[in-house]
Amino acid sequence: MAKNTEATSRRVARVRRSIKKVANGRPRLSVFRSSKQIYAQIIDDAKGATVVAASTLEKDLRSSLKTGADIEAAKAIGKLVAERAVAAGVKQVVFDRGAYMYHGRVKALADAAREGGLEF
Repeated sequence: MAKNTEATSRRVARVRRSIKKVANGRPRLSVFRSSKQIYAQIIDDAKGATVVAASTLEKDLRSSLKTGADIEAAKAIGKLVAERAVAAGVKQVVFDRGAYMYHGRVKALADAAREGGLEF
């Protein structure tokens, strides 16, 4: 179990390191997915603060989604985080997939965020 945790943390560090090289001051759209939910937040690393966040745990989304762990839920979160970001004045971000491969729910969230008005 410890080896798996170490490998995951190394993978996350590698992705974050490469993101910081190309960020040029843009905030990052960070994604976390569990087996039951998906979360997204836009983080301004210069200030060390979260600008906007969205997750499938929110009450208004929970009633409309079948489950929090499918592609439809990821699309809903992507659109919601994009709407909130545009309202907060953020248009350009850097996508932080964390330790996850860019496919499935992570890809669906990214595509929905692009459709919602974010550029990355």
